[in-house]
Amino acid sequence: MSDQSNLPVQEPALVNKAKKANLILVFGILSVLFSIIPLAGIVFAILAFCLFAKNRSARTLMKAEVGKTLAIIGIFVNIIASAIELLFYPLNNPPSWLSVLRSDFLASSFWIDFENNFISEKRYLYIFKGLGVTFEVTFFAVLLGIALGVIVALVRSSYDTLKEEMRGGFGKGLLWFFNKLCGVYLTVIRGTPVVVQLMIIYFVIFASSNNKILVAVLAFGINSGAYVAEIIRGGIMSIDRGQFEAGRSLGFGYVRTMAFIIIPQAFKTVLPALANEFIVLIKETSVSGYVGLQELTKGGDIIRSRTYSAFMPLIAVAIIYLVIVMFFSWLVSLLERRLKNSER
Repeated sequence: MSDQSNLPVQEPALVNKAKKANLILVFGILSVLFSIIPLAGIVFAILAFCLFAKNRSARTLMKAEVGKTLAIIGIFVNIIASAIELLFYPLNNPPSWLSVLRSDFLASSFWIDFENNFISEKRYLYIFKGLGVTFEVTFFAVLLGIALGVIVALVRSSYDTLKEEMRGGFGKGLLWFFNKLCGVYLTVIRGTPVVVQLMIIYFVIFASSNNKILVAVLAFGINSGAYVAEIIRGGIMSIDRGQFEAGRSLGFGYVRTMAFIIIPQAFKTVLPALANEFIVLIKETSVSGYVGLQELTKGGDIIRSRTYSAFMPLIAVAIIYLVIVMFFSWLVSLLERRLKNSER
């Protein structure tokens, strides 16, 4: 009776918790959307922070965490938008203090250097185009890395699992051959720098090709596949052997046991590690300039070669990489929290 009496009390609490989290998320979104209006975005961000601080139960939900993060982003965007409007928005009769502030800022060395590096001749386009190439290479390299990693991990884990059970014959010999081939692949790829691999693929293997994006995708995808393979294999081997026996007791063969029981559990275990590997891959694409591919780092280097000023373009590139990595690291932390909550 006591357990049944608690149910009506728990359900409204869960509903109220979800409503608070949704409200925090809405205020966080509004703080970003209204950040171009002075102070409006900050007001919505403050509301999101107040709700987040006041409702401890709602903090455990992912929506509330996302709303709080969006509120932080909204405050920064609002500050930047307000500063731009204050310094550059045309006014008929600006106050004297604002006129002095604008003239001092436009005459400062910071603005002159910024204008020379990014605004003159639309040099900022080198950064934007390079960022697009970076995302393009990373996206397709991730897909290739996952495909190669899964195949290699399945071959190696299957050999480790079945080598004692399989009798001699063509099947065992073929599996042994592919296992050795995968071992050579892992040794070579993990034992040589990614820059060397990139240049070998571009200058030796695909010397007659002018498709630099394809070469970069192949180089980074093959390199990432070796690390993804070991991550996935570690996840598969970490699953208790009793899970294989449970699958066979249900009438599943080895392939169906791996597909329906082992691999889903392994992916859940290694998903945060895989996400971190892809964050590393984003930064590794910065060496694509060795083969003349104009990605983000190369875009900043082109600006440096035109203006003979290294500080501004290279710092801008570093900040962009930092923001990208921080964003994906935040997504990984949300994913890890979600996986922990689902295990309870």
